[in-house]
Amino acid sequence: MTDTTPQVIPFQSKRGESLRGKMIPLAKITPCLDANYLVQGWLGKGGLSVLYGPSNSGKTFVAVDLAAHVASGTAWRGCKIKQGPVIYVAAEGGGGIRNRVSAIKQARADLLNDAEFSLLPTNLDLHEAGDAMALCEAMPTEKAALVVIDTMARCMGSGDENSARDVAQFVINLDAIRERTGAHVLVVHHSGKNTEAGARGSSALRAAVDTEIAISDGQISCVKQRDMETPDRQFFSLETVTLGEDRDGDPVTSAIVIPADAPKPKRKRLSGQAEVGMQALTDALDKQGTYIGGPDYPEARKCVSLDTWRKACEQHGLTTGGSESAQRVAFGRVRDKLIEANEIRIFQDQVWSVNNES
Repeated sequence: MTDTTPQVIPFQSKRGESLRGKMIPLAKITPCLDANYLVQGWLGKGGLSVLYGPSNSGKTFVAVDLAAHVASGTAWRGCKIKQGPVIYVAAEGGGGIRNRVSAIKQARADLLNDAEFSLLPTNLDLHEAGDAMALCEAMPTEKAALVVIDTMARCMGSGDENSARDVAQFVINLDAIRERTGAHVLVVHHSGKNTEAGARGSSALRAAVDTEIAISDGQISCVKQRDMETPDRQFFSLETVTLGEDRDGDPVTSAIVIPADAPKPKRKRLSGQAEVGMQALTDALDKQGTYIGGPDYPEARKCVSLDTWRKACEQHGLTTGGSESAQRVAFGRVRDKLIEANEIRIFQDQVWSVNNES
């Protein structure tokens, strides 16, 4: 009789034994239903992310603000937080980072009051494994929720951020930190000369991270999200906080991040016939405009009839010569172009300017 019992091959290495223990048979594969986030919609628990932007874009202010919310468990811009210890590696900025944290302590005591937040103001060599393990050993707690590396350039040691091989090694060491501490690792990085091209250096970093966040012109934009839906863009401004006085009696200030409204879209400068048509409407509104009540018309804004506007366009020389039919065609083109440019509104036979519309 033939023995059909599967032969168990002995392990030749501890690594093989470790991998065997991590394998999940098909019958035991079940969906992950628990919300596995650190910052809802933005950062995954135990994940890897990069937050980048040009110099003086406020990226470190945003990173510190985000870290403070994680340490306190306070919702960040309406997004829930899984509270936990935070380690902020400040390898760039000198005393500036201490002032930024101090500004939050002073202006937002609710964020850093008794929070588990530790600042490590030194550079690391995370191109080599030694400093990655040393960082884990130096942490005040065995586990952490968030580790911020600010910046990548100051923590690459002898590694080249433009080398895919060196960046891959950098990522391997970040993964080791994540595996040992359970923390989400957020890397603060610079954008390149072409800010639209993303973070500076090798694309190996973008391929490795779960989340990519871009900081530019007072905007916080999630440009890559591996396992969560991409969140809405956020807007911010910096509010000055006075920390005290220096030896000369001059005020020492820093800033904190505060939410801001989305900027109004910039209107394109009009030219050609569209500019003539808009000037004709402005003049007609000043001379002949009337206020029309009702929910379909703007409050405290003058309107004129389309015919009045058309005649004003003729007086402004919208077309030179030509038949009445050609003039009406030219007027129709200008009308449609100004509607498309969001410069005017029309309801029934009345038209008004959108500029400073109530």
